[in-house]
Amino acid sequence: MPRQPDGRIVVGVDGSPPSHAALRWASRLAALTGGPLEAVAVWEFPGLDGPYGLVPPVLDGFGPERRAAEILDETLARCPLPVRRRLKAGPPGPCLVAAATGAALLVLGNRGRSTPPEAPLGTVAQYCLHHAPCPVVVVRD
Repeated sequence: MPRQPDGRIVVGVDGSPPSHAALRWASRLAALTGGPLEAVAVWEFPGLDGPYGLVPPVLDGFGPERRAAEILDETLARCPLPVRRRLKAGPPGPCLVAAATGAALLVLGNRGRSTPPEAPLGTVAQYCLHHAPCPVVVVRD
């Protein structure tokens, strides 16, 4: 039997203007519905492509998980509602889809920080639209 939605509104956060817009939209909906709000920031340790799966050496001050946590904190500092904070490691699309399991809604910005401004939809939003286990709202900045 499929799992029933738990009322959570999950929003992807990466510090981009569209993700700020997604958080504003999701927080307004959470205020109207009373559903819990959960913000998810995803980080990946960058690897070097190649036949041996090499990773770059550790550099002083380089910490993708720490930076993702900072972005999450900075973004949520302006949110007037209580928000559950989650950090996930891995590819953004699959991580957000996994975080949305059992949720009522997944809210995303239309493109992230690495997508060119002229692109109407980023790869993560496209992935989530095709694979999410719940309805997806894509918010433009």
